Amino acid sequence: MKRRKEKKFYNYECSLTGQNYRLTEKANEPENLVSVQAYYELNADKDDRPDAIKAQLGVLKSEESKTESTNTEE
Repeated sequence: MKRRKEKKFYNYECSLTGQNYRLTEKANEPENLVSVQAYYELNADKDDRPDAIKAQLGVLKSEESKTESTNTEE
């Protein structure tokens, strides 16, 4: 019988959101890893996800409220 190859998992924590996730490869700079949610919060201009996905994640509502509050202040 062949021996089953064991995969090694590495656990990391996002420094911004505190979300835990695991990778199958060791990160070169684990302190610089951020979750997808944190990446899109930092880079809102690069958020190219469809509106349906944003609504499903609850991101669309918070962005609309930020836009409305900015418009009312001006």
